[in-house]
Amino acid sequence: MAGDTPQRLQKLIAQAGLASRRQAEAWIEAGRVQVNGKPAKLGDRAASDDAVTVDGRPLPEGAEACRVLAYHKPAGQITSRSDEQDRPTVFDNLPEPSHGRWIAVGRLDFQTSGLLLLTTDGQLANRLMHPSGQVQRRYLARVRGTPSQEQLERLTIGVELEDGIAKFEYVREKRGQGSNRWYEVALREGRNRAVRRMWQAVGLEVGRLIRIGYGSISLGRDHPAGEARQLSRREIQTLKKSFQA
Repeated sequence: MAGDTPQRLQKLIAQAGLASRRQAEAWIEAGRVQVNGKPAKLGDRAASDDAVTVDGRPLPEGAEACRVLAYHKPAGQITSRSDEQDRPTVFDNLPEPSHGRWIAVGRLDFQTSGLLLLTTDGQLANRLMHPSGQVQRRYLARVRGTPSQEQLERLTIGVELEDGIAKFEYVREKRGQGSNRWYEVALREGRNRAVRRMWQAVGLEVGRLIRIGYGSISLGRDHPAGEARQLSRREIQTLKKSFQA
């Protein structure tokens, strides 16, 4: 447990990487959680000397220790744990956590590569993904065609998508010529395929898309595709400061 200060059970379960807070609350309501051998109820708290179990199993030792992985996802992998088409999943390449399970912070679609964060802390994952956090995501996009100045301005002012207005925080030309121009873009939301759809909204297609940053964490040039590295405590603390709310 986290020290001697009692904490809400759903927070402890989320920190253990077993589930999100909302799912943990459902487990408590369903009678799957016990404290000191007695069924728990919503609002209950537990301290370091309390025995908390889920389905009869104790929370993992050291559950309060937050672990975060930075994984370089190759194109051609899915972010789900399983797939009806039996496609490769990012979880096939990850090391086993010492406790709990890895929770993906958002998703990257099948053809998108780059930085994917995973953590054993369900609360941290939710905060990094939640729109209120306004955590910056950064991408490199190879765009087919040559955008006009008007098209680039529209992307930073806002374009209409089927699920509302979306805009980039900035658009910066990086390299390339003709139909192989690369642009760095940033946005502070995690809608499904938002980057590709925004470029489509101004009449352009994205040939390749690479996420190069999430909050304070960047994808290093020496970080091979298909490999994960564990963030240091300092990196995790800095990442937590990425939240705006």
